[in-house]
Amino acid sequence: MARLAERVSNATIVAFGLVMTGFAVLVTFETLARKFLNISLQGVDELGGYVLAVTSSLAFTLALLDRAHIRIDLFHLKLPRALRATLNWIAAAMTAALAGLLVYVGVIVLRETIDFGSTAPTPWATPLVWPQSLWLAALAIFLVAALGHFLAATRLLAAGRIGELDRRHGPKGAEEEVQEELADLQRR
Repeated sequence: MARLAERVSNATIVAFGLVMTGFAVLVTFETLARKFLNISLQGVDELGGYVLAVTSSLAFTLALLDRAHIRIDLFHLKLPRALRATLNWIAAAMTAALAGLLVYVGVIVLRETIDFGSTAPTPWATPLVWPQSLWLAALAIFLVAALGHFLAATRLLAAGRIGELDRRHGPKGAEEEVQEELADLQRR
């Protein structure tokens, strides 16, 4: 399972890189074309908003899988292991709840877009159902990952495997991050 998550994570990172590189090339072309040819593609900024919405929503999932969401862990390592594990379980529950809320709001937004036949107020007049559907799909992926994360943490807590819950669902410490970077450097 960890191998599959790593492959999906790596594939998604490559896709992000390609999308962002393509978008950077498009913005560069748009900028140069406006400056030197006095023409505009009309809507590159609109496309940028869609790219940002979808990729940032998918990035939530990657951060969750990599245990990279920001947490204030100043005192975390100083707490007793059982308390740390409980806090990690609560964090997993809150992440799943947040993901559920985001999907719920996304469904409301998409439903209203469909009901009103909304289009972007730009020269392209893009039917908003398409980019919002991609955005909602990315949020749904985050929800599925967050629920899986929460259920795994719950199983570990119920089984009394506090140490494993702390290792798998707690924030990365500086030492763990250094070890990952060294391992990555050796792989290259």
